[in-house]
Amino acid sequence: MMFPMLHHGMIIVGVPYSVPELTESGSPYGPSRIVGRLSNKQIEESDIKVARALGKRVVEIAAKLFST
Repeated sequence: MMFPMLHHGMIIVGVPYSVPELTESGSPYGPSRIVGRLSNKQIEESDIKVARALGKRVVEIAAKLFST
């Protein structure tokens, strides 16, 4: 999906390696969740922190682009 996104001028934002919880949950491409048989597993604090880190990064980059 990355190539069509770039073709349309979209900006891809991932989770930086500076987020310590990235070693426990998600990936540099973003938060992830298991579905199927294991989908009843509770969302852990590390999952939430990775998701929030990505959200914060998207907001920061959008603010920088908007201010120019």
